[in-house]
Amino acid sequence: MFENNSLTTRIGIGKLAGFSIAFFSILLFNLFTGYELPTMFAFGVILWYTTIGAIIGIFGVYKYHPVLKFPMPWWFRSSLIGAWMNFVLVLLSYQQLEEIIIVALGFETFFRSPFWFVAEGLFVGLIIGYLATKFGGEGRKIVGK
Repeated sequence: MFENNSLTTRIGIGKLAGFSIAFFSILLFNLFTGYELPTMFAFGVILWYTTIGAIIGIFGVYKYHPVLKFPMPWWFRSSLIGAWMNFVLVLLSYQQLEEIIIVALGFETFFRSPFWFVAEGLFVGLIIGYLATKFGGEGRKIVGK
């Protein structure tokens, strides 16, 4: 599909995947829960996941950690970035995420904690990393094209 693997292609695919996942997740959330997310929050989440996709795309160059001296396969890099970025999101917007979960799922539920978004970020990071690696390549060979 993409004959010329490059860093730009990888970043573009990561951004497209992040945008698509966020857009359709918000659309399905509004459809199935009947709760419409605040517009600014929904827009912020779409931009957040687009940024995560770009970061995962950029980090596709590193297949080996230069300081700690261990290999970093695509699934490790992308899941770590996705989980870390969603951890930061939870720290920044804990109360708003908790309110949305309570409205959508009910007050007494096992999934009430917004920290479940960290696991969700890990999963989304894996999807974005897979797509970026499959269609954009990885490692030093993608730099300079």
